Amino acid sequence: PRLADLRIVDSMHERKALMAELSDGFIAMPGGFGTFEEIFEVITWAQLGLHQKPAGFLNVSGYYDPLLALIAHGVQQAFIRDEHRGLILSADTPAALLERMRSFAPISLPKWIQRPEQT
Repeated sequence: PRLADLRIVDSMHERKALMAELSDGFIAMPGGFGTFEEIFEVITWAQLGLHQKPAGFLNVSGYYDPLLALIAHGVQQAFIRDEHRGLILSADTPAALLERMRSFAPISLPKWIQRPEQT
C-alpha cells in the first residue's frame, strides 16, 4: 500500500535494462552468481561506452578480495586494459564506496576493433 513505484516487466533482460536506465550507479554487495553477472554486465556496458555511471563492489570483510585479484590478474595477462580497471570501484564501507562513486570520472577509450562504418 505504501509502494511509491512498481515496474512490471516481461523478462530479466527488460528488468536489468530498466534498472540501468533508472540508476545513477551500481553497487554489488556480497552475493553469488546473479550478483556477479549483473555487476559485470554493467561494467561491460561502461567498457563499451553504453553508459558512464560508476560501478563498485562493497568489499565487506574482504569478500571481493579474490575477485579483485582476478581482475588484476586479467590486467597483468593483457586480457583487461589497465584503464578499464578504473571502471571498477571498491571500498569496505558504504560511506567510502559512495564517496568514490561521487568522485568517479568516466573514461573514454577508442575501441580495439572498429566496424568499417565507424572509421
